Amino acid sequence: MFTLIKGGEVYAPHYLGKKDILLAAGKIASISENIDWPAPALDIHVIDATGKMVAPGFIDGHVHITGGGGEGGYKTRTPEIYLSDVTKAGVTTIVGVIGTDGTARTMTNLIAKAKALKEEGISCFVHTGSYQVPVKTLTGNIETDIMMVDEIIGVGEIAISDHRSSQPIAHELARLASQARVGGMLSGKAGVVNIHLGDSKRMLSLIEEVVETTDLPLSQFYPTHINRNSYLFEAGIHYAKKGGIVDFTTSTTKKFLEEGEVKCSVGLKRMLDAGVAIEQITFTSDAQGSLPAFNEFGEFTGLRIGKVNSLYSEVRDAVQTEGVPLQQALQTITSNPARVLKLKQKGRLQEGLDADLVLLNADLSIDSVIALGQVMVRGGEVVIKGTFED
Repeated sequence: MFTLIKGGEVYAPHYLGKKDILLAAGKIASISENIDWPAPALDIHVIDATGKMVAPGFIDGHVHITGGGGEGGYKTRTPEIYLSDVTKAGVTTIVGVIGTDGTARTMTNLIAKAKALKEEGISCFVHTGSYQVPVKTLTGNIETDIMMVDEIIGVGEIAISDHRSSQPIAHELARLASQARVGGMLSGKAGVVNIHLGDSKRMLSLIEEVVETTDLPLSQFYPTHINRNSYLFEAGIHYAKKGGIVDFTTSTTKKFLEEGEVKCSVGLKRMLDAGVAIEQITFTSDAQGSLPAFNEFGEFTGLRIGKVNSLYSEVRDAVQTEGVPLQQALQTITSNPARVLKLKQKGRLQEGLDADLVLLNADLSIDSVIALGQVMVRGGEVVIKGTFED
């Protein structure tokens, strides 16, 4: 089955102009100003993209695919994610993490869910471990997990600067980061350490201590929730200017924003204006993770659930409200995470790469989503549903 996308304005994510794109066997076969199909007898699906923009499929690098939460007791454990929740949001590649609960949520469960999502038609990877140090791995060893399990590309999310973390010290973080680094080098994977940042005034200091006292580079760490509050956000600007990658969390609540969380679209504009290179910034949704609220005594007071559709919503707001150029805003959920996570077949529209694409309407709403050459969403309606979806 061949698919020919005709006449769209292509953002790869850099703007290429009006192009035709031919998809074959799950890959991008050709990108050209005009592709004529010379053999009408062969099976081909033509998509008229006139008046639309064509972008790479979105990458969400931090999703609780098996659910998360539990800070308010067993009934607050959030549910697993459904395929259509992902594809309707334009996401074609996700990275699963466990989060707070590294006891009832296990690596075997995480890997099984990743394999299930792959069978349903999208690309899925995971990090080994959870909030806690020492890391609870699949095989008993970080390096072995990364080297021998295809889906595992890094470690995390490891919690620091948070009352829910295991309060790791620099030596412990350095040890697991070095194991992740070697595992990544030997397998050709990213081997990054995804770091959960809490509200503590310690902020990024533990990462900085490790980098200052060891031979590990700043790029070994991938801190998320950098927009959690104003002081962490400002620290994130300095961290990014030193060469670190910073990740914004798009899922939020009205209460969190009122309490000082920086809205992602606003934060992106502020960081760019402060001189941070767009290549240093990514967005992730924290989907299916709980958004818990605690009082001044650290007591749980309530929660909401993260949504994967918040990912592109913040990119769209950055363009339409904050005036960030589309090709820059798209980098935060396409080429940037692909580079950080060493997903070499993802994040760009280029011949030979995976056929993951999103067609956008003139108002930047999502029209169609293609994952590995298969149309998952057409005209805003889900075409391929998950196994247990109605």
